[in-house]
Amino acid sequence: MTEPGMELQKHAADTWQVIRNRIGLITLSFLLVFLVSAVVTHIMPRKYRGKVEMKIERSVNKLPVFSQDTAQQPYAFGENMIRTEYESITKLEILYPVIASFDLVKRWGLPTRQDAANKLRKNLDTQSNVRSDFVVIEYYDEDANLAADIANAVAESYKQKRVEFDMEQKREALQIIQKQISELEQRSTESRLKMQAARIKAGIVVEGVFSSTGQANTPGATVNSPSQAMAITREQELLKANLEIQSLQVDLEELNKLQGDELVARAAGLKLDSPLAAALYAEYQRFMVEREGFLSQGLGPKHPTVLGIDARIAKNKEVIIKEALDYRKGLEGRLTAALSRKTELEKYNEDSKQGIFDQQAGQSEYLVAKRDVENIDTSLIQLRLRYAEAELSQAQAKSAGTIFEKAEPERTPTKPNTVLNLVLGGVFGLMFGFGLAFLLEYMDTTVKSLDDVERFLGVPVLAVVPKDVGILHRTAGFNPDAEAYRILRTNIEFNRKDPTANCITVVSGGAGEGKSTTLSNLAFICAQGGYNVLLIDADLRRPRLHTLFDMSNTVGLTNFLTSDVRLEEVVVQTQVENLFFMPSGILPADSAGILNSQRMSELVEDVKSRFDLVLIDSPPILGVSDASVLANEADMTIIVVQHRKLPRGMLLRVKQAVENVGGNVLGVVLNNVDVRSDSQYSYYTNYYTYYATPNGGAPSAKRKKERRKEAKAKANSGVLEKVTAAPTRRDSQEDLF
Repeated sequence: MTEPGMELQKHAADTWQVIRNRIGLITLSFLLVFLVSAVVTHIMPRKYRGKVEMKIERSVNKLPVFSQDTAQQPYAFGENMIRTEYESITKLEILYPVIASFDLVKRWGLPTRQDAANKLRKNLDTQSNVRSDFVVIEYYDEDANLAADIANAVAESYKQKRVEFDMEQKREALQIIQKQISELEQRSTESRLKMQAARIKAGIVVEGVFSSTGQANTPGATVNSPSQAMAITREQELLKANLEIQSLQVDLEELNKLQGDELVARAAGLKLDSPLAAALYAEYQRFMVEREGFLSQGLGPKHPTVLGIDARIAKNKEVIIKEALDYRKGLEGRLTAALSRKTELEKYNEDSKQGIFDQQAGQSEYLVAKRDVENIDTSLIQLRLRYAEAELSQAQAKSAGTIFEKAEPERTPTKPNTVLNLVLGGVFGLMFGFGLAFLLEYMDTTVKSLDDVERFLGVPVLAVVPKDVGILHRTAGFNPDAEAYRILRTNIEFNRKDPTANCITVVSGGAGEGKSTTLSNLAFICAQGGYNVLLIDADLRRPRLHTLFDMSNTVGLTNFLTSDVRLEEVVVQTQVENLFFMPSGILPADSAGILNSQRMSELVEDVKSRFDLVLIDSPPILGVSDASVLANEADMTIIVVQHRKLPRGMLLRVKQAVENVGGNVLGVVLNNVDVRSDSQYSYYTNYYTYYATPNGGAPSAKRKKERRKEAKAKANSGVLEKVTAAPTRRDSQEDLF
């Protein structure tokens, strides 16, 4: 699992790499946007500013009509209302008087005042700080005097319009309050008539007379007459009788459950009125304790002392039971009396109940009517006070704002702000350049790194060839770029699975990817390392290898495949030691048919046995079928991929085309790589020069001899292909054949 710090570092490196790759595009975008902003700033008209600073007064627009309006509309409105006020400065009702005052329709040559208002609003700017009541009004015009005059006129128009609006709102509020007062006065008259009728119906002669309960006849209280007071007393007596009956019934029920000793044992808890019963029960308890004491001393139940105590206990028990029975009879008598009293009270109350209810209904109606009258009178008083306050507020109307700084003509234009425009142009140019660079990088599906090749093709990268590498055998002295091909040679040796596979063809997806150059340089490096190399130009569409070695192309592969010429007649030795070349010959009409022949298969088998390494050049595999035939004939296939040229999908098709004909893809050569495009490439190629031969000289003869010995040792150990089938050192073409 990748650590967060390493992941962040990787993303930062990738971002920096994209910027390096697209630095030209970013710079061009920056310059274009910067120049456009500079040109636009230059051609923009110069405008002067008229600036007014005004404080908006905090006053309500509308008078409180209803009582709840006072809580909903405080005297000083909030910050949202401040914002609303300064936004209203740019509305048409404020701007139209300014347009008429300066005759802006005629001055500007516009058809309607609506057009003049749009132009005025376009050059008008208002600003407000939410933490204060100050508003800044700014107007821009090419005429400095006109800019100041219009700014001042806008502020005055706002103040005047605000006062007119406030006065109109107050007039409307006064009308509403007056209407409410009239309605309440009418309701007050009706309520008073209703209260008088209810008073007569209830039989109330004098208000404020206290009833027998001590309550006054005020709104919300109950008016009690003597009959009502008597009824209440009877209800209370009836309640007491019910409670007494319930208590007597409970006591009788408990006594009826007790018999004999249980009755004696519970005698202490009974409410017996006889003092004798209480004394006997105390004596009974004392005798019981003495009897238990004698028994514990060893006296038996038949002992005279014990028998004497038992006789006293029995006497006391008899008396206690008699007293308890008398108490029960008393309870029964009391219960009978209570039931009789309850019956009488219920009968009397039933007769007088209807009259009391009628009287109470009339009194309740009177109290309700009286309360309505008092509420209406209270509301009338409040409305009349509010009406008086409204009239006073209307008479004392104040200004809607205070101007603390009037606009004056400025000496220098305010717009355009050249420095700001150029800075913004530069910032937006960089942002546009970065955005475009990352967009193009995201949309770019070409091969950009070693990881792309290995992830999408599933084969290793055998070598990375830097950009603008030339033909190695034409250069004098030691060339650091040759190290890339030495790496390629080493990787070929150690990545092939079969040591006898020594025939390699090189293919590419399209033309111009450096396939022929890569093949010729690889042949040169292998020959320089002491291997007998045969280079075959099998590109029968557009052969190029003969131009790289400055040789004739009149006789070659096609002659061998279509006639009976010998191999010695079509293979020539180059100026490079151990490197032999077979040109393409005259280009045929059916190149695929010639290559896909038994003669071609025999040729491949023959040269494999004669040479240490056979390299075959081919046309692009996606364009023609020749490369597919050669991939089938050769032991291994190397794909040359030009950096940032073909999409990854096409490269996958190249690999599939080789595998579909039975070819074996050994790996990929990433060609023409700009080492600045990725830090890993720079790291990969920096060692080419670091490990170069001192003083830039060519390898000595002694070093060449040592390399040949190393090559023979590797061949004997099975690392290189079949070398023992032919001499490993050939000094001339005659020795070869």
